[in-house]
Amino acid sequence: MPQPILTAPTADPALPPGWAAEPKWDGYRAQLARYANGRVLLRSRRGTDMTPSFPEIEAAAAQLPGDTGLDGVM
Repeated sequence: MPQPILTAPTADPALPPGWAAEPKWDGYRAQLARYANGRVLLRSRRGTDMTPSFPEIEAAAAQLPGDTGLDGVM
């Protein structure tokens, strides 16, 4: 599984063309994988398996095509 994309502080508030940003108010940074064999894995940026804590996300992710990966905040 690829490593999660982490934020990095910057001294320049200007963003490159085509980029957008917003503050992270709350939530968990996580990476979701739906493997071709049907396995679903939701993990924290530190690698902790969060799947058992979010059964509704696991069930929804089971509907995704195999070999799908998502990275974001929930």
